[in-house]
Amino acid sequence: MTIKLTNDILAVSILKHGAELASVVDLESGYEYVWQADAKYWGRHAPNLFPIVGRLQDNQYAVAEQDYAMNQHGFARDSEFDVVEVTPIAARLRLVASDATLSFYPLKFQFDVLYELVQDTLKISYIVTNTDTQEIYFSVGGHPAFNTDQAKFDEYQIAVGPKPSYLREILNGPYVDFTQETTFDATQPMALDYADYNNDAIILKLDEQPADLTLSNQNEAHGLTMHVDNAKFVGIWTPAGKAAPFIAIEPWWGVADTTDADGVLAHKYAINKLAVNDTYKGEYSIEFF
Repeated sequence: MTIKLTNDILAVSILKHGAELASVVDLESGYEYVWQADAKYWGRHAPNLFPIVGRLQDNQYAVAEQDYAMNQHGFARDSEFDVVEVTPIAARLRLVASDATLSFYPLKFQFDVLYELVQDTLKISYIVTNTDTQEIYFSVGGHPAFNTDQAKFDEYQIAVGPKPSYLREILNGPYVDFTQETTFDATQPMALDYADYNNDAIILKLDEQPADLTLSNQNEAHGLTMHVDNAKFVGIWTPAGKAAPFIAIEPWWGVADTTDADGVLAHKYAINKLAVNDTYKGEYSIEFF
């Protein structure tokens, strides 16, 4: 099932599967912003990540001294969401705990993904509610990928602000390695270079402070600015060694395990903790031009 949102500027398509953003088209020019999931490079558009972001050590974790297995980025991206509400310019999709999810994630939750189209901007909200009788632990994030011209990849740039610099987390394999933390210079836009992604994503620590990331190409008319309200990190990624014609800009409320992680979910670096009946909200928006 595909949900359609539209106004005078943009047409948006959202899949019920994974509550995944699948298309954003400029109605005047017909330009498609969102990567169209060619499996030759990467067979997804913009998956939603829950209840983890990144990879766990050995794909394992523990809750209440019981071990569980979970693959990279969690199970929401491969789950069927319920459509709670749709209007011409907004949609709310929902995933709730079930017997199936409790078998590999033993915590009860309600996870809503809300899309709102406002003029040239698509707002995305992640709303997690604790429906359990105990505190729950989770990460959440987005993974939207945007089209670029493969032959002119190095003509694109990403400007990050408003701060002049950000802490950059470095991956050792798929895990965050604190011994390699460095500083990302944001005083100048970063030109895209496939070689920069040979070690996976560029990860910037935002510390839940507002940030803007603008993808542009001086030789093209179209671009976008992602406004991140309160994320802990943002990842910038394209698959290593494939010269793929897209770049992903990923707001994360969580991150991969560290190289020294002990495997206990409650101890996980940058994990979110939510009390019974409480709600957690992560928000970002994408302004298209």
